[in-house]
Amino acid sequence: MSDTQPAVAVSGLRKSFGDQVVLDGIALTVPAGTVYALLGPNGAGKTTTVQILATLLRADGGDIRVGGHDVTADPGAVRELIGVTGQFSAVDELLTGRENLLLMAALRHLPRAERHRLTGELLARFDLADAADKVVSGWSGGMQRRLDLAMTLVGDPRIIFLDEPTVGLDPRSRRAVWDIVRDLVAGGVTIFLTTQYLDEADALAQRIAVLDHGRIVAEGTADQLKRLVPGGHIRLGFDTRADLDTAADLLGGVAHPEDLTLAVPSDGAVATLRSVLDRLDDAGLEPAGLSVHTPDLDDVFLTLTAR
Repeated sequence: MSDTQPAVAVSGLRKSFGDQVVLDGIALTVPAGTVYALLGPNGAGKTTTVQILATLLRADGGDIRVGGHDVTADPGAVRELIGVTGQFSAVDELLTGRENLLLMAALRHLPRAERHRLTGELLARFDLADAADKVVSGWSGGMQRRLDLAMTLVGDPRIIFLDEPTVGLDPRSRRAVWDIVRDLVAGGVTIFLTTQYLDEADALAQRIAVLDHGRIVAEGTADQLKRLVPGGHIRLGFDTRADLDTAADLLGGVAHPEDLTLAVPSDGAVATLRSVLDRLDDAGLEPAGLSVHTPDLDDVFLTLTAR
């Protein structure tokens, strides 16, 4: 896979189950070495998308390339490049952590010495060494999830599909998974992430797509998506009531006399902020404080996927 070509490139992807259309001609491009998040309500088609990209399910139509390879014409080449961590942990709870990793390494046909070396490295990397020889059924959910991710890395994949990887985890365990994702991307790995946690996408993803009713209804950076919904504003503070009233007459917005602030509607763009400041400067007004407020991804999600 070339560093210049997209890790994932999809156009016209369609999938139906009987009369139910699950994916209705979606298109997306995932740059290599980034985190791309796919958001959507339950039943939107997120898991179906991952299964098709990971060659686990056949699409009804579309051009679908992963690592430059056509997933339909050359699924074997795709599988050589990818790792998949599903919604539910794939670890064997009757085995120890070490045995799970050794089993995965054996399935990958690694030489015996390489299996043991890699297993030791992954146990240390994922902070599982102390529990390595304990049966996994006694591990916490967060530890099991970290083991699941470690098993995904046995084949040194360059593209990893994470399907809601932190469902059911406590906040500390979620943050640990986030740190692992960031480390992987820093090493050049591409992460395709599906999640219903908006803060997760905001914290990790360079680009985000919102999937609803089988269609991509919005795509862009977190900041770009936040500008799609109303509610953003620039909050200006003033030293006197007279300055506040003058600014309100000039800019409009909602004045709050109790704390001498003015909320001016804004899309959050730099050009909008510059225009407001220029108009204040022309009027000889100097705000005592300024902050920019934009809707969060919760607002975006609820607005774009409203039923």
